[in-house]
Amino acid sequence: MRRADDQAERPYLTRAGVALLLGVSPNTVSRWAREGKLECQLTLGGHRRFDRRTIEELSRRMRGQGGAALR
Repeated sequence: MRRADDQAERPYLTRAGVALLLGVSPNTVSRWAREGKLECQLTLGGHRRFDRRTIEELSRRMRGQGGAALR
């Protein structure tokens, strides 16, 4: 079983990890990535990976703006 702590050491996050940090659903993360609101890289298997530092900064901004940073 994977835990959130497992991703703490990695420089990238999965959409589930991003969703957990931002307090949104994984589908919202995918939609934001498709719309260009979240920058990501695609793996060879077509999975999205997000830069941890970028997402952590976004999380701080969203908390400061009541969650309205991307909407």
